This record gives sequence, C-alpha cells and structure tokens, in this order.
Amino acid sequence: MPSLSPSQSLSLSHDFADALPALARPWAADPAPAPQLLVVNEGLAVELGLDPGFLRSPAGVALLVGAALPAGAQPVAQAYAGHQFGGFSPRLGDGRALLLGELTAPDGTLRDLHLKGSGPTPFARAGDGLAAVGPMLREYVMSEAMHALGIPTTRSLAVVATGREVLRETALPGAVLVRTASSHLRVGSVEFARGTGDIAVLRSVVDYAIARHHPEAADDEVPALALFRAVVRTQADLVARWMLVGFIHGVMNTDNMTLSGETIDYGPCAFLDAYDPATVYSSIDTGGRYAYGNQPYIAEWNLARLAEAMLPLFDDDLERAVEKAQGVLAEFRPRFAEARAAGMRRKLGLVPDAAVSGSAVSGSAVSDVEVEALAGDFHEMLGRTRADYTSTFRSLSDAARGDAAALEAALGGDPALAGWLDRWRAHEPAPEVMDAANPIYVPRNHLVEEALAAATDGNLEPLGWLTTVLSAPFTERAGAERYAEPAGPDFAAGYQTFCGT
Repeated sequence: MPSLSPSQSLSLSHDFADALPALARPWAADPAPAPQLLVVNEGLAVELGLDPGFLRSPAGVALLVGAALPAGAQPVAQAYAGHQFGGFSPRLGDGRALLLGELTAPDGTLRDLHLKGSGPTPFARAGDGLAAVGPMLREYVMSEAMHALGIPTTRSLAVVATGREVLRETALPGAVLVRTASSHLRVGSVEFARGTGDIAVLRSVVDYAIARHHPEAADDEVPALALFRAVVRTQADLVARWMLVGFIHGVMNTDNMTLSGETIDYGPCAFLDAYDPATVYSSIDTGGRYAYGNQPYIAEWNLARLAEAMLPLFDDDLERAVEKAQGVLAEFRPRFAEARAAGMRRKLGLVPDAAVSGSAVSGSAVSDVEVEALAGDFHEMLGRTRADYTSTFRSLSDAARGDAAALEAALGGDPALAGWLDRWRAHEPAPEVMDAANPIYVPRNHLVEEALAAATDGNLEPLGWLTTVLSAPFTERAGAERYAEPAGPDFAAGYQTFCGT
C-alpha cells in the first residue's frame, strides 16, 4: 500500500491497536476502482488540523478511502460483541469498517479516523463489507445535524464514491464514509473482552476506556465501578437530549452504545414528525423495541449488560459486585429525569434568565412539579392532535411574545390549550431561551430522502442546501421555509428507514 509523501503527511497513531491487541485485527481497505469525493466537511477538517484543499486532491481522496496511508499507520478492524434486539452475539466487530488510526487535533484531543464501507473484514459474517452512497450520506447529514443541535456525536469528515456497484434490492453506487470519534469503544467492546474469559483482557479494555474518556475514574477506590458510573451518567444525559429534539436512533443495540457518550451509527434513525411515543420508523424493528418512547428504558437495559460484563472488576465477591452494580445503575433514572427536566425548562422558557447551557437550572420561581405538569399536559395535547413535534415547540416562542396563532393552528383547536396557555404565561416564559432550545430545522425525513435520492442519481445540490440549513438549526433563514415544514400525511403514514446493509 502506498504511503503519502512527506509534504502531504498526516500523523496517525495506533493507540487502540497497541493497547488492545485482542480487540484489533490488522486489515486493509479494498481498492476503490474510481474514487470521487462527494462531500468533505471543511469545518471539521480544520478542527482536526487537516487541510481541506489536500483532502480534495487526488492524494487526499486516496487517503480518505484507505488507499494511501501515512507512514507507520496500522489500520485494524475492531472486535466487539453485542446484544442485538435483545439477543446476544458474542462476535460482531467491524464487518465493513476500519480504524485507520488516531490523530491528535490542534486542541490536544485524540480522535479516531475510521472508514465505513471499505470492504469485508474477518468480521463480515458473509456480508460484502460495502456501503451505498445513500446510507453513507444519511450518516453524514444526521451526524452533522446532531452536532449542530449540540448533541454529543461521532462526526463525518467526508463521503467518497468508490466507483463500485453495491448490490442491495437493486444495484446502487458504492461509497465510503470517513467518520471521526473520540473513540469507537462500545458496551459491546467490554462484552467481547468479558467473553474471552481472560480477566486481563477485560481489565485492559476498562483501563483504556478510563484513560481515554473518564480519567477521573482512575483515582477512585474501584476504578471500574467509577467508569461504569461515568458511562451511566453520560448515557442518561445523551438519551435525554435525544428525547428533547425528537430523535429516534432506531437500532439501540449494545454495540451501538459508546463508552464516551457520543451518538453512533445513524443507520435507520429518524426524527419525529407527528408526536407519538410509540413511533418506530426502522423497518427491522418490527416489535417496536426501539420506539421513541422506549429509548430511556433500552439505554438502562444496555447499561445493565455493561455492568454484567464488568462484574469481576467491581468486587471479588459476586454478591457484593452485583450489589455495587445495582447501586450505580439505580442512578440512571434520576439522572435522566434531571437532564430531561432541565431541558424541558428551556424548551418551555421557564428559567430565570437566558442561560441555556449546562444540565441543570436552579433559582427559578417555577417549581419542578409545575414544570413537569406543564410539560406533561403539553405532550398530551401534542399526542391528541398528532401535532408536529419540532414546529409546535418552536411556535411557543411566538406565543410567549403574544402571538399564539401558529400554536393554535398546530394543536388543532384542542380545548385544553386556552387553559394551558394561561397557566404557562403566568410564569412569564422567556422567548429568547426557547429560541435557543427549540430548533427551527431538523433533518426532516422527507427532505433527507429527497436529498439522498438526488445524490444517488448524481445531483448533490439538494444535499448541499439541506446541510447548509441544518448547520444553524436555531436561526431562521430567509427562503428556507420548506425546511421547517413537516411532511404531508401521505409520506408520514408509510415512512420507513433501513439500516443500509
């Protein structure tokens, strides 16, 4: 495999491969017959210390598909296990992905540089290891939209068409996604380590996760338990943020839950249109396991599986280990409730000032009980009227400023609205707080599908407009009205998402 010339060099370490050889299988990307850059995230490139101009060059594109690597790079496919729809698979791993290595960004943080759709690996399980243009661009759109919304996420650096056809229901143009993350360590990584039966492997994964993501845990009396507590907290905060913007992950298997607290894997994900906690868009979630309203419970279930895998490191005595794990896991529900309540205060404008950062708000004259009552009653109206989640919450800003026409139109004349408005306005909600908490633009399902279909046919203009609008979700953009409008009832009624494999 050719290396980059010194003038085009990019320094990649092989931190993961060195630290966790039991979870790393050296491998190389399949050649891309005719690579063509479809989109590059110039802002992210600069954050990572990369030259967008170089990435657009033939040598840069060769790097982005794994065809030319920096000297010393050691790409690996990562091993992990996972509970998928409740059933345990002891050996999953990167079936169509490679970790090229880690780069150190200008701010000193370590970031994974990772390919998706780069060809089959030893973990491919008879799959072709490839990816199509549409699903890879979906991850690009969704992950960058989540980042703009302020939600922790893996990010997309680029999508490159490979010039190879991918056979799914039909022949589709192939592509590689270049993804970055603070790491790709997952609950499934710990499950795989436990499955080796070697306590040293399990300990090495936990120690590496502590060093990379939660270094404060190293000083705890039981570092592994402190790591578990940190993951419980970050996941409670993350899922609360998902719920507050109407995001549905769609495939919350344990191999898709990171130890860092970043959202990962945007296969069958979507955003709510009409509010309904039972909403499922994923075609493979036939039982509704990962419905919008189930996400907090599934997160807690996944964390219980993490605890089971880590038990030997909590205490030498199994009963004491289980008791310690249960005590920490019990912190998930109150932490989630706190994060959701703080976010709902902002969405309703019931905070003492315009500060919107942080996971908790104190000093408000509005009691937690009243906020919860107002939020609950508002969601009941959303459900009764099948109102659009995003635009209805955004209309609260105008209602706080004295114009409730859009809110009244959205809630379809619900008889409870007038009384609710009186109760809510009595607390003098702050519209500027709501402006910063309730997005105007989210990746509307019909617009995403429209952009992906056009891109698959070679027209990237709709994708460009969509990503531009989504990059500033809280700021109204002249001429972008259609990006704030929900889909028509015919689209919404039959909409499904697919995992792309």
